[in-house]
Amino acid sequence: MNQAHLLAQFKKMQAEMQKAQEELAGTIVSGTAGGGAVTVDVTCNQRVKRVTIRKDAVDPDDVETLEDLVTAAVNDALTKAGETSQKRMASVTGGMKIPGLM
Repeated sequence: MNQAHLLAQFKKMQAEMQKAQEELAGTIVSGTAGGGAVTVDVTCNQRVKRVTIRKDAVDPDDVETLEDLVTAAVNDALTKAGETSQKRMASVTGGMKIPGLM
């Protein structure tokens, strides 16, 4: 393989990675906790877009449980976002691990 061919392949992969990152920024996944009492929507570039809390999940005498539910829902959403990102980027890189991407 000559250098010009390698450079062209690298530039193509770079463009595909940029496109994938833009798609992931617009892809929203949801995490839930407490049987849907708390739902958190995040983008696959890990930006929280919305937090939804059902009224029956709010007990002023038990704030700790609500805090735990929000934490669990955020972690669930971030895990799903990470998994989605890894799958998408692996499709661009052919499964090759590239530092700083995932």
